[in-house]
Amino acid sequence: MAIRLHRIVSFKKVPKGYFAVYVGENQKRFVIPVSFLSRPLFQDLLGMSQEEFGYSHPTGGLTIPCNEDIFLDVTSRLN
Repeated sequence: MAIRLHRIVSFKKVPKGYFAVYVGENQKRFVIPVSFLSRPLFQDLLGMSQEEFGYSHPTGGLTIPCNEDIFLDVTSRLN
């Protein structure tokens, strides 16, 4: 999945069924499937985001406060 996410990241427009998140210090943009929202591992990342930013995200999109390697590891387990 990590390779697939890397390919998806370059989309300027978010395809139907996906959403954009920003991850890491450099706020790298990833476009991921909406289906991840219902997965407990991804919900843990959302909880981290809520604790860090509340509901105000500096980029205007959902920001996940972890490094890119952790994000890719977690999302690779969601398949």
